[in-house]
Amino acid sequence: MTLRIDIGGLPSERLRFAASPLAELTAMLHVLAEPGHHPQFAGWAGDVWSGLRPELAERLREAEFLWRSSQADFLIPARPRPTLAEELDDVDRIDDETYVTAALVSTCGSNRVPFSVASPLTDATARERALDLAQARGPRQEAFAERLLTDPAAVRARVRQTLEQCAEAFFDAAWKEVAVQLATDLRLKNDLLKRQGIGAALASVSDAVTLAPDGDCIVVDKLQDKATAAHGTGVSFIPSVFGSPHLVVVHAPGWQPVVQYPVAGPRPSQPVSLETVTLRLEALAHPVRLRLLRTLARGPHTTGELAHAWLLSPPEVSRHLAVLRRAGLLTSRRHGRYVRYALELPDVAALGSDLLAAVLR
Repeated sequence: MTLRIDIGGLPSERLRFAASPLAELTAMLHVLAEPGHHPQFAGWAGDVWSGLRPELAERLREAEFLWRSSQADFLIPARPRPTLAEELDDVDRIDDETYVTAALVSTCGSNRVPFSVASPLTDATARERALDLAQARGPRQEAFAERLLTDPAAVRARVRQTLEQCAEAFFDAAWKEVAVQLATDLRLKNDLLKRQGIGAALASVSDAVTLAPDGDCIVVDKLQDKATAAHGTGVSFIPSVFGSPHLVVVHAPGWQPVVQYPVAGPRPSQPVSLETVTLRLEALAHPVRLRLLRTLARGPHTTGELAHAWLLSPPEVSRHLAVLRRAGLLTSRRHGRYVRYALELPDVAALGSDLLAAVLR
């Protein structure tokens, strides 16, 4: 499974390495929403939650779909700015339809844009489809989608205010600590780009990012088979401390390609028994089960959602989920008429940091 970014004919100066305050804040918010993905920041996340005002904590929960399972594209800037305020100003310049579509894709938990034919802001059928997808994710997602479609301006303003409050509550202090590490990484990357070329710079980003032999395409090991192009706009590479081990790529049509990469790896995993390792490796030997596992790493999914994402029948998905559950890699929980399956991240981590990084990116 790969994501390909066409860079044929792209001047080397259009491949940029730069730090983004908004992208790092988004990574921090993901850590707060999914601390199990980031055991190295568990202490930090606990301290932040314990110190948050109740109103801000509730704001984060009501909008967490913008950064929990996947990040909304407008939260990973194509043109990083020196300050969070400047980047939020750029977000404000995005039109409502583009903003809402990006927000709904992350809120509805789908790796396919279900609104490509008509806008849910103006088309009743597209609106109902969006609300149905959000409802399948849970009552909070449904309520957020309903508010977003009813009054996008109000939701946009509230999201910005929430992010600004996060800056005062915890981001500004954390940003001062990571800025030095990000600057060090950027010096290395830009020096490699200047002295040794794109291939060497990409090799230093991640083992999952390579330059195609013909030099015309960046290949990223990701969940979907997708393709995008960087002609005219270029590609931005944004380092992240809090994003480790995720490799986030903005690739939707109409958006400039952006890659947010980790500058630090996860801590070593704890060993488990040989019998358990054998059972789990056998469960993961099937390519379909590995794909399902990578999808579930983004957040809990129902059987129907997994079937839709991979063009499989629900019974086939159920059979594979049963194998993963017997191996202790999944849990399930019923929410009304939906049963959602979730990844047991500590048990995946016990198999090794390389597997964890591959699953989470």
